[in-house]
Amino acid sequence: MVVDDEPEVARAIKAMMEPLGCEVVILTDSREAAKSLASEKFDGVFVDGRMPNIDGFELTERVRASALNARVPVVMLTGYDDVQTMRKGFRAGINFFLGKPFTSDRILRLFRAMQGSILREKRRYARLPFRATVAWRSGPRSGKAVTVNISEGGLLMEMPAALGLGDSVELEFGLPSTPQKLKVDAIVVHTEPEAADGRGRRLAVKFARADALDIEAIQRYILGALPT
Repeated sequence: MVVDDEPEVARAIKAMMEPLGCEVVILTDSREAAKSLASEKFDGVFVDGRMPNIDGFELTERVRASALNARVPVVMLTGYDDVQTMRKGFRAGINFFLGKPFTSDRILRLFRAMQGSILREKRRYARLPFRATVAWRSGPRSGKAVTVNISEGGLLMEMPAALGLGDSVELEFGLPSTPQKLKVDAIVVHTEPEAADGRGRRLAVKFARADALDIEAIQRYILGALPT
């Protein structure tokens, strides 16, 4: 997302970013941008330093306070490169500064610098379709479940109505890319009513504790499935 009250500036950035494979959303009203942060997920945000209504510093603070976009890289577009402006920007949560006027070469260097952060955020937020059988145990109860999707932080599963919100559960499952079974402690964070077709109900679990090698295996699996 590019937020600048000067449309020609925003269009120039879009024209330079799209050849790099980026889908660019332009907003010239920072109030609309603030609303979008609450409902849409972005890979990165460009903000102009000086804008009416909500300036780039306040908008960045709202990025950092949002549930969906708190960790995305933020670039400030500014014609001022003094130390005080940069300090204020870093305090607000700015990651990079892009001075005006900018060139396609500078945009390319900036994009390369941002790629690591963008990829980490994509991996963290990704929900990948994933079908596997999971062995679970919670106290004296145990059984089998079938996964629906996987993220870096948890699983969505289908299982009989045996677990409730807040229950701790031990999980054991395999990944196509890993020969050994992964063992993860998790917590039930969401449940849905039991399905009418007899498949049980869906519930989401958040990974609470896992061996470092198992965490790395999940990250590698998700990273390998993400589009480049």
